Amino acid sequence: MSGRRYHHPESHDTFALSEDSERQIAWWEQKYPSDRRQSVVIPALWIAQKQNGGWLSEPTLRAVADRVGMAYIRVYEVAPFYTMFNLEPVGRWHFQLCGTTPCMLRGAEQLKSVCERKIGPKGKVSPGGQFSWVEVECLGACVNAPMIQINDYYFEDLTPETLEQVIEDFAAGRSPRPGPYVTRQTSAPAGPAVTLTDPALYDGSRAEKLSAIPNAPAPPPATADAGPSS
Repeated sequence: MSGRRYHHPESHDTFALSEDSERQIAWWEQKYPSDRRQSVVIPALWIAQKQNGGWLSEPTLRAVADRVGMAYIRVYEVAPFYTMFNLEPVGRWHFQLCGTTPCMLRGAEQLKSVCERKIGPKGKVSPGGQFSWVEVECLGACVNAPMIQINDYYFEDLTPETLEQVIEDFAAGRSPRPGPYVTRQTSAPAGPAVTLTDPALYDGSRAEKLSAIPNAPAPPPATADAGPSS
């Protein structure tokens, strides 16, 4: 992550954690021992980033450092290491395009071309502040490749055409649905179900016809009560 740089601080606004952000940080803080409160720095940075419009300015970093009791330089060391933390302003809709091998083999390069054409250069905010995009490493949805994380949600099994439609929907004020853009349920094999397709399996009618569970083990034989031992 050494190539990542902080945004120039001349245009940074002042920042203070809101009451809602403070409540969220306090909730996470309870998960750690009292003498390890600095362990909350990563959730605290994530919460502060959301409050600050999706990125971490220098005043935001200092506010988090003060909140968790860390030296500023220690927080400055944490933030650049994780690409989930944005060090420059991002658009209202921030696209993180996976470019790792499974997504690359399934068409991520074509999606990248759509982002360049419809949004603009990588790492820059589009005119009007609506969009930005970056390329990231694996986001753990390889079976649904190629995919993009947009803000907090995954958009999967994309093609250049479906990605263009997603961008146009956002631009028009609509909310495109996250998840797979092919016929599949979550990460199941693509296409409709090919097994267990009988509707009677799910409507309860088969259960009424069963007098006993098939192949269930026989109950143990009853034993006579011998009474209390003498």
